[in-house]
Amino acid sequence: MQTVPSSLTAAEASGILAATVVALIALWLLTWLALGGTWRLGRFGIERVRELGVLDPLRAVRAQLSKSFPRSWAFIAARFTPGRPTGLLLTLIGGAALYLGLLFAGLIEDVLEADEIVATDRYITDLIAPGRHPILVHVFRWITELGSMPTLTAVAIVATGFLWAHRQIHYIASVWLTIAGSQITTWSGKFLLQRQRPDFILDVTAASPSFPSGHATGATAVLGIIAYVIARDLARPRASFDIAFWTLVLILLIAFSRIFLAVHYPSDVFAGLLVGGFWLLAGIALGEVLRTTGRA
Repeated sequence: MQTVPSSLTAAEASGILAATVVALIALWLLTWLALGGTWRLGRFGIERVRELGVLDPLRAVRAQLSKSFPRSWAFIAARFTPGRPTGLLLTLIGGAALYLGLLFAGLIEDVLEADEIVATDRYITDLIAPGRHPILVHVFRWITELGSMPTLTAVAIVATGFLWAHRQIHYIASVWLTIAGSQITTWSGKFLLQRQRPDFILDVTAASPSFPSGHATGATAVLGIIAYVIARDLARPRASFDIAFWTLVLILLIAFSRIFLAVHYPSDVFAGLLVGGFWLLAGIALGEVLRTTGRA
C-alpha cells in the first residue's frame, strides 16, 4: 500500500479510532434521550393546545372551506390524511424528494460555474490530508468496500430473499427501484458532467468520472431502504431507532471514506448523498403504496 506523509503517529491514529467509537456511542445515547424528551414535550404541547382551544378558529375555517370548495378541499384533505396510499406520508416524502432534487440541481450549477465550491473542496481535502496515517487508511479502505456496487448488490439479493420468504413482496420492488434509480442517475451525472477526479495519492483509484459519488449514492439508497424495511414494523421504538442510527452512521462513514481516500471531492460525496436520499424516498413511497393497496 502506498504511504503518504502524515503528521500522526501510530498511537495518535489509534487514539482517533478509539475516540471516534466513544463519540459515536455517546451521540447514540444523547440522540435517543433527546428524541424521547422531544416526543414527551410534543405530546404535552398538543394536549395544552387542545385544552386551550387554540385550534377552534381553524376548525371553523376548515368547515367553511369544505363547504365553499368541496372538491378542492377533499383533494387537499386526502393528501394530508394518515393511512391513505396517497395521503400524509406520500405528501411528506414528495416534498422531501423535491427539496433534495432542488439541492442537487443547485449543486450541479455550483460545480459547473462557481469557484466557491472548488475552493471549499480543496480546503476540506487539505484539512484531511495530514490525517492519512496508514492505520486510518487501512480502516477506511475496508469501510469504503461496504459501499461498492458488488457489495450493495449482494446485500440487495440477500434482502430480496428474506423479503420473499417473509411475504413482504411489496418491498422487493422498493429495494430494486432504489438500486436502479440511484445507479442510472449517478452514471448519467458522471458521463454528462465529466468531472475529473482528484489526484490519486493512494493505491485506491477509480476510472469513472467523479461527480457524483457512486459509493455515497448506493450506500444511502440501498442501505437506507433495507434499514427502513427492517425498522418499520418493529414493536420496540428503541430497536427501530438503533437500526436507523447505526445505518446512518455507516452511510456517513462510507461517504467520508471516499474523501479520506482522495478518490472524490467533498461536493461529489454530498451530491451522492442527495441522489441516494431522493431514491430512498422514492423507494419508501413505492413500498408504502404497494403495501397499503395490497399490490405487489
